[in-house]
Amino acid sequence: VQLQASGGGLVQTGGSLRLSCAVSGFTLDDFAIGWFRQAPGKEREGVSCISSSDPSPYYADSVKGRFTISRDNAKNTVNLQMDSLKFEDTAVYYCAANPSLAGLDHANYWGQGTQVTVSS
Repeated sequence: VQLQASGGGLVQTGGSLRLSCAVSGFTLDDFAIGWFRQAPGKEREGVSCISSSDPSPYYADSVKGRFTISRDNAKNTVNLQMDSLKFEDTAVYYCAANPSLAGLDHANYWGQGTQVTVSS
């Protein structure tokens, strides 16, 4: 099982980025996928997650209305569209995979992280 996160970069406040998590070794229908982030000096926090067993993706309150998670089963990829970015969105973003939503924050499988920097 491998996860490859990409799409991070430097963007101005109000801008957009699209993160991608390419997975291999399993199919998306069998796993829940989550995006997490960790800013310097802060604890890791869950941003969004999606699962075939739950029709409603989860979003942290801090990103609701601005971020959209989606799955592309044909490409075995989970994307995180981030719009109206704020300075406080600056963090390293990670994707993770777990057989179920429960315990996703302690998943066994993690991507390597991609840096998102929002300039004020």
